[in-house]
Amino acid sequence: MALPVAFQEKYRQLLGDEADEFFHALAAEPTKAFRVNPLKAGQELTDTTAETPIPWSRFGYYGSIYGHSVDHTDGLIYSQEPSAQLVGELAAPQPGQKVLDLAAAPGGKSTHLASFMNQKGLLVSNEINRKRAGILSENMERFGVANALVTNHDATALAKVFPEYFDTIVLDAPCSGEGMFRKDPDAMQYWSADYPAENAARQKDILTDTIKMLKPGGTLVYSTCTFAPEEDEQVIAWLLNNHPEFSIVPVDKVNGFDDGRPEWADGNPALKDTVRLFPNHVAGEGHFMAKLHKADGEVTAKPIKLAKSNVTAEQQKLWDAFANENLTIEMPNTLITFGDQLYAIPEGTPRLNGLQVLRAGLHLGTFKKKRFEPSLALALALKPVQFKQSYALTMDEWQKYVHGDTFMIEKDESYANGWYILTMAENGVGFGKLVNGQMKNFYPKGLRFIAQMHDK
Repeated sequence: MALPVAFQEKYRQLLGDEADEFFHALAAEPTKAFRVNPLKAGQELTDTTAETPIPWSRFGYYGSIYGHSVDHTDGLIYSQEPSAQLVGELAAPQPGQKVLDLAAAPGGKSTHLASFMNQKGLLVSNEINRKRAGILSENMERFGVANALVTNHDATALAKVFPEYFDTIVLDAPCSGEGMFRKDPDAMQYWSADYPAENAARQKDILTDTIKMLKPGGTLVYSTCTFAPEEDEQVIAWLLNNHPEFSIVPVDKVNGFDDGRPEWADGNPALKDTVRLFPNHVAGEGHFMAKLHKADGEVTAKPIKLAKSNVTAEQQKLWDAFANENLTIEMPNTLITFGDQLYAIPEGTPRLNGLQVLRAGLHLGTFKKKRFEPSLALALALKPVQFKQSYALTMDEWQKYVHGDTFMIEKDESYANGWYILTMAENGVGFGKLVNGQMKNFYPKGLRFIAQMHDK
């Protein structure tokens, strides 16, 4: 790897005797890893090998995944490199909290946060880039997250909607990406000696809006995937100096984690309680993280008005008929529609007027002429016992299903006509409709693929 000369000179000066070891690590192969999804009913991996557990991630394992595997397509696993998994662990939101992931795409942090929340509370997963927000929405669907809004805004717009609203905010700030050079060599093309300072100015602007959305007593986790002091310790020093209501929460230094470097900022000894992950010290990419506490106090912002259902009487009748016939649980009362699409929004969802929302909670399905058709998102979010009729696919049937084919099942009195949640390893993979022994295929056309056997 041909690192920029100015980058090498900078870190030789900052790291001294450790510089050669640091550069050697940046030239090594990236470490691959993934997380297992605790929201799923079945935790048995079908065609993925979970190697060594990641010490700092309760859901994480070292190892690679196959994108068209059963485990990946049903959302049981999510690819995320090891160091990045510390962000969610530092935030560790509680079920029932209101949580914001401000720069959420492609979804690693948000799916991790959702793992802690257990479908309770409200998670706002926001991404300013529209295309990346679409990818974020798809990943949240596959993970089976039911309590999230996926939005497409900048921090300034969100701050007007959510004043002093969130218990926990994660800001994985846009940065110079130095910590990802070996994973994404293209990032070096954008790097220059001035680039970290340019990013630091933007990070301070984003933070100014971000902290307006945090409740008194709340938690802010700030992270970057860069080594640059300008974007790391110096940004946190700026925050502490300009917003004394914030203090650093110490992070335990285990597993090769490094202290933050006060000498790289204004010398504030509290900066030592931030955490740095260097690839020559941990099996992962380069990151900086700070966990901060906002002082306790009274919320001064006006309460947010909540969203109300806009479902018509006819739509409600069609949904009730489907739910009564097929579900063993009651879905949330607050249902909203976007055109002919039906969603169950999370508790505490504000009015969505003026918000660019790509996913409003759980997509239940589509109203067709005089009927309701369930979505893939519903199958991925439900546990099979929450649907009255389920059918466990064989591997051969799963391959036919994801390809878009219908298939016959053995005629048996136990398999009546109607909707079925189709499962693999006790997890929903989609819906089918049985008609006289033939399973009609409702796997979305845009997701279909030719499945090939993949060895663990």
